[in-house]
Amino acid sequence: MRKNVIAGNWKMNKVSQEVTQFVDEIVSKIPTSENVEAIVCAPFPYLAKLVEQTEGTALKVSAQNMHFENEGAFTGEVSPIMLKDIGVTHVVLGHSERREYFAETDETVNKKVHAAFNHGLTPIVCVGETLEQREANETKAHVEKQVKQAILGLTEAQVAETIIAYEPIWAIGTGKTASSADANEVCAHIRQVINEVTSEKTAQEVVIQYGGSVKPANVDELLAQSDIDGALVGGASLEADSFLQLVEAGAK
Repeated sequence: MRKNVIAGNWKMNKVSQEVTQFVDEIVSKIPTSENVEAIVCAPFPYLAKLVEQTEGTALKVSAQNMHFENEGAFTGEVSPIMLKDIGVTHVVLGHSERREYFAETDETVNKKVHAAFNHGLTPIVCVGETLEQREANETKAHVEKQVKQAILGLTEAQVAETIIAYEPIWAIGTGKTASSADANEVCAHIRQVINEVTSEKTAQEVVIQYGGSVKPANVDELLAQSDIDGALVGGASLEADSFLQLVEAGAK
């Protein structure tokens, strides 16, 4: 049975004191249910601090990006070896903001996915369409291409361990949310794509999150859908109480 994975993507927010306060407020309250996994995706400067603060707790720590090379002349970049060295367990790859503002491509996302697995990190791979693509009825074709490119060359076991986050770009940080039925339709299509590329068994094991203005008010309806296994959450993950409510919803 798939568990719900609730991942809070802080993006470029919080400073050291706020990180400490957030962890202090929630770490003892995170449900230990087998139904849910809670992750915070923090900026690079606070990853080591978070790993230390959350040691022995149910809260896991993810980076928001990484380079696909192990080392080298890549000024300003962080390697998978570095993330593994400080105890990070997950990494977000291919977020739409990375694709739009920092020229990430399906090819570089695939390289990063392979690098993550090579170093024992679990990738959270983001896919999703623009408003123009949705209005042109191109959502499924676009997301299918992104998924196939992201998992290209992986073993079935690796695909099964990959977390895929469906985030329609037009719903990120806008307050707009895809209807639960629409979100589930795309997540179900992603699962079907994985079925076609690998096997039904692998497709049924893959965790597929929804992301895009998820908050306590709509999380229950989203998680009740057949193919939505958690959420990648932006703004609603910045406040301890709000994030905790989302994790509690996932534990039900």
